[in-house]
Amino acid sequence: MIDKAASYMKEGNSVACEKICGVNDNMINAHYHDFFEIYYLDKGERNHVIYNKLYNIKAGELVIFAPYVMHYSYGDIDIPFDRTVLYFRPNKIISKSLLENLKNGTGVYNLDDKLKEKIKDMLALILNEQKNINKYNKEYMSLLLNQLLIEIVRHVENPIKAEKKERFSEVITYLHEHYQEDIKLDDIAKNFFISSYYLCREFKKYTNTTIITYLNTIRIMYAQRKLIETKLAITDISQQSGFSNVTHFNRVFKKITGFSPSEYRKYTLARY
Repeated sequence: MIDKAASYMKEGNSVACEKICGVNDNMINAHYHDFFEIYYLDKGERNHVIYNKLYNIKAGELVIFAPYVMHYSYGDIDIPFDRTVLYFRPNKIISKSLLENLKNGTGVYNLDDKLKEKIKDMLALILNEQKNINKYNKEYMSLLLNQLLIEIVRHVENPIKAEKKERFSEVITYLHEHYQEDIKLDDIAKNFFISSYYLCREFKKYTNTTIITYLNTIRIMYAQRKLIETKLAITDISQQSGFSNVTHFNRVFKKITGFSPSEYRKYTLARY
């Protein structure tokens, strides 16, 4: 499944929207963005794994992802679904309190019928504006975005509880809590009283990636935040992100993001 909205964001857009009807379109690897995502399920059912928790999403429910939250989604075989995604950068949010609310708002939300219709209508307006370029197009999309966000924050409160934690959730939590340390595979296996072979096999089975790749992704994700939110030197960020030397850090960073750390900092700060 090609994510056109993500392509628009890579091209430099600050707001991008896309509606897709699909079947058997699954994300096989956890990923994250440096921007917000709102996911509205119009029809069908989907499973979303957010960090280490599993949610079963039903039609009419909405998901909010803050930047740098690892997640992926999948559905049952041959079950069609319609969904609309809306991506937007933090600098498009008009108030600090609204921004902070959304930063802390990652989760799945149930909506009443009135709010469902309102959100669907507003997403349709954003899609239409994106397709039909007019005067003050960006300004109008920004206005629609903030109106939508205010409606969501005003009317939804507590997120839905997760169905359950994903298997190996304790390992995932451990990686997020200890990514700054010199973690070795044998140390992780011993910590959970399992063999290294079993750990690698089962982790790959349930995440579709290796434990080292997942750990490096976490490290780069946190490094990206430090590059944007601090003025720390790249060598210091490398050490604080769990890399033993800056050369290895640069190589892994480029592989995952497509940028060197200095290129990423310059490119990203120019958009904020």
